[in-house]
Order: sequence, then structure tokens, then C-alpha cells
Amino acid sequence: MTSAPPSNEHSTEPKLITLSRTALGRPVPSAWRRATARATDEDPVISWVISIAITVMAFLMRIWHLGIPHLFAFDETYYAKDGWSLLHYGYARNAVTDADKLILAGTTDPSKVFSPDGAEMIVHPEVGKWLIALGEKAFGMDPFGWRIAAAVIGSLMILVLIRLVRRMTGSTMLGAVAGLLLAFDGLEFVLSRLALLDIFGAFFILLAVHFMVMDRDWLRAKMARLTPTQVPYVGAGAWGPVRKLLFRPWLLAAGITWGLAIGTKWDAAYPLAAFGLLYVAWCAGARRMFGVLWSMPKALLADGITAFVHLVVVAAIVYTGTWTGWLMNHRVYEESLSSTQYTQFTGSGHCDPKNKTTFVADNPDPHAKWPTAATAKTPMPTGLDRVTVPLRSLWYYHQDVFTFHTHFLNCATHTYASHPAAWPLLNRPVGVAADTGIKPGAVSDGETCQAPTGDTCLRQVLLLGTPVLWWGGALALIAALILWVGARDWRYGVAVVGALSTWLPWLQYADRPIFSYYAISMIPFTVLAIVLCMGRMMGTARVSSPQRTVGVIVSGAFFLLVLANFAWFWPIYTNELLTHGQWLSRIWFSRWI
Repeated sequence: MTSAPPSNEHSTEPKLITLSRTALGRPVPSAWRRATARATDEDPVISWVISIAITVMAFLMRIWHLGIPHLFAFDETYYAKDGWSLLHYGYARNAVTDADKLILAGTTDPSKVFSPDGAEMIVHPEVGKWLIALGEKAFGMDPFGWRIAAAVIGSLMILVLIRLVRRMTGSTMLGAVAGLLLAFDGLEFVLSRLALLDIFGAFFILLAVHFMVMDRDWLRAKMARLTPTQVPYVGAGAWGPVRKLLFRPWLLAAGITWGLAIGTKWDAAYPLAAFGLLYVAWCAGARRMFGVLWSMPKALLADGITAFVHLVVVAAIVYTGTWTGWLMNHRVYEESLSSTQYTQFTGSGHCDPKNKTTFVADNPDPHAKWPTAATAKTPMPTGLDRVTVPLRSLWYYHQDVFTFHTHFLNCATHTYASHPAAWPLLNRPVGVAADTGIKPGAVSDGETCQAPTGDTCLRQVLLLGTPVLWWGGALALIAALILWVGARDWRYGVAVVGALSTWLPWLQYADRPIFSYYAISMIPFTVLAIVLCMGRMMGTARVSSPQRTVGVIVSGAFFLLVLANFAWFWPIYTNELLTHGQWLSRIWFSRWI
């Protein structure tokens, strides 16, 4: 450590302590300057114009022929109808047997589509379904109506990534490249055109992380403002600012967003825990840069408790609030489900060899945890019971859903199920819609099959990431891990923690049918790793150099390969008519069939 010399030996001015000197012999900027420094060499207006232009382009790509195919693709049959039911009844009702056919034929009257009694046993929270319902409210109960919300959110996800990369790197160019790479990812593209929940969860996770990164900048700038003399907090007893940092607006926004993410799918709880720990490490680093000794244990107390309230407590409150429709109709669930659900069973559970999709308990409990249907018809609760009774029922319902996810599907199988260990390598895509066996000369959606004699045509929508992007991203994540540890650059940590926390937890559920498109939440962080590696290859110098030249060539070539790869797979992303031979040229591995 070196100190700047005082103006005279009797000076009462505090000494400015710097960390060290650079390789050129210049003093390293003080913690105060590093905390307040922001990129100012690029026009923010131009940055926003580019960001919005890329987002609009992505949105136009996603709404092109959005209503095709005109059917319920894969699990749309659940979520589209759940959204329509939430919109009209406030809770998910059981649909009638021929509901899909009725809706596709134009019969959308909820009284004809849904059963007059009986709540549906839904196994995912309701935020994503409410967003789908908004699209149905605006455009009607048809494929375009139930998919438009995903198109909007998928496009906004690209905008958030652009701004996140711009904030982390100070480069509008790298932000734009990140947005374009995500826009040209096949998995993100197709999920943005389907009424499935995963695109909504991925968006909220990315937005929550963006808010946490904004809070990281805000915290350091706030600490710098509370240290106007630029003198660090030195001494064993120094903690740095505590009381004036108890309220953190961007962290509060992150907590709200984490609640919405978990309110879409529960798997968002894993990245919340991971980034919560990373956030405390950021706070420790902020205190250490201002000279606080023993910064990690002090950050655990001074910042950890604050972060827990802002993130976990706020997220829990928001999550509970997302079940308002359920809570207001809890008696319907009690009446319909109290004597039929999984929490009636105790024991470890095992597979019934005669029916491998059925969960059988070792020791059935004859006493259901829920109130029985008879007690559900008792008079409405009054006083405090009006709050506690619905919450108690919701708790029991969550136990049912947890049992479903952890036991009920243990023995089930599915054609498109895949092991999560190989998801980054695209081991098994998911076919969500297909129309096969179209004969030569036959007309399909206004197009004539041009297949040669003896061949056929087909249409398919395949949930498959752009291979060049995913395979290159896997290498970039390895490089990011090395650079995070070796170069101690916090930005690589965001990419690594984001990708691993949204991927690795699925390994514990590998014994039940799970699908590769669950990995959608990791692709924005994979793209982040890619552009950070691009930035490092190109360097920070404005003038041409061999390193910059090589970095630009490698980065540009990779981007063009991703674009060409996406264009090649476009027909099986968008349900276009192909001959069987053309289709096979895009199915690179037998496991993709």
C-alpha cells in the first residue's frame, strides 16, 4: 500500500490511500473513483435506439405466422385453457372431453368448454398462465391469442440482455451482439411462439439478475457518496455504511421479480439462492475496496440480512400474492380435490409394475390432510379465519404439488424426455407439432408438396437451440469459469452462476421425464459468457492491433455461423413445408428424430 504525501507535515487533511500502481507506474484509481465510474464515452441515445431496433426486429420475427400451426402444440393444451379459465372464473376449471376440438372449431364460450363443477389439479403456479390470459383477452381464444404473450416476453428478454451486457461491459456493440445472438437462438425463438411457461420464467430470472447488477452499481456509488473525502474505512472496527444502506431500491425490484419468476415455475428458486450468495460476495468486495477489514463476515451481517429481506421475504410475499385467484376460490379446490390428492399417502413411494405412471405409497394414510368435501361446505369462515383457512389450504395444495413433482412421475416415460447432463450439447430436442405423410401434389396450408414420386412432405415445429450457438456457448462457459477464478472478474461470475444454477439442479430429477427446453433459462447467461469472451479477445484498445484483428475475425465469423445456422433450421422452427429429404438434412443426429 502506498500513500499520497501530505502537503505539509502538520496538515490535518486525511491521507488518500491507493491500492498500488499500474504496470505503467500510475496509481490505481481509488475505490471512490472506481465505484463512481460509469461508461460515458458512448452516446446513450444511440445505445437505446440500437437496443429498441433489435427488439422490434426480434418481435416481428416472432409474430410472423404466429397462429400457425392452428392447434394446441404440446403442453399448450394445458396452459392456454388454464389461462382462459383464470380469465373467466379466477381459477383453473376442468375442461370437457372435447375442449380442444371445440376451441379450434371456434367454440370458446367458457360454459361449453369447461365443466360446471370441479377445479383442475394444476402443478405449476399461475403467473405465466395469467400472462397467457392477457393475450387471450386482447386477441381471443385462438392460437395467436394464446401465443402473443410469449412473443412479447421473448422479445423483451432480448432487450433486457442487451441492456445488461451494455451495463456490464460499457459497450453498445457487445450489447447489440448479445441481443442478436439471443434473437437467433432456435430454442428461445420457438418458445417465444408457444404458450408454454418456460419463456416467462426465463425472462423474470434474467430481469431479476439485471436488477441485482444495477444494485451492485448503486451500492458502490452510494458508498462512494457516503465517503466524500475519498478516504477508505480503515481499522478493525470499521464496517462502512450500514444504516443508510438498509433500503436498496434495485434490490427490492429484484425481489419482486424473483417472486414473479418462482410464481411462474418453482425452478427459479435455485438461481435465487445462488445469486443471493453471490450478492453477499459482491457486498463483501464493495466493503473491502473501501478498506473494511474482515469484509466477508461483516457483509454477511450488514448486507446478508438486508439482502434476505429484499430478496427472499419480498419474493415470498409476491409469490403468495400471485395465488390470489386460488385463495379467493380455495373452497372449490377443497371440495374437488380434498379426497383425491397425493398427500393422502405417506412413505417413500414405489412404482407399480402394472402401471408405471402411478404413484403408490408404501403406507397409505387413511386421513387426508385437506378438509373433506363435507367440511368444505360448512359456513364461510369469519374473522382471522378468512385469512388463515385459505393459506392453510394453499399450503396443503403445495404439498400435493411437491409430491407430484418428486414422486408421481418417477416411473413415467416420454418420447422426448432427455437427460439434463447433455442439454448444453442439444442431446434431445422436443417435437411440439408435426404433420407428416403429405403426399406429392397434395396441398397443405396453401402450399403444394413438391416431393418426388415415392417421397412425402411434412411440417414440423422442433424445440431445438441453434447448434453453433449452444456448442460454442459450452466452450465459452468453460472459459468464463477459468477467467472468473483466474482473472477475478466478477462479470464472468454472473454468466457462470446464472448458467449453472438454472441447469445443474435438474440433474436431481433425471429419473423422471424432463425436457431439454427447460434449459431456456441458461441460454441468456451462455450468451453473456460468449460476448464477454469476445470482448476479451478484441481487447479494449481503440487502435488496431494483432490481438484486436484476430478477435474481430473470430468473433465475426462465429456470429455469421450462428446466423447461417439459424437460417438453415428456420423451416423446422416455423412449421414450413419440407420434403422428407429436406427435413432429414436438418436432423443431424438420430436422437433428434
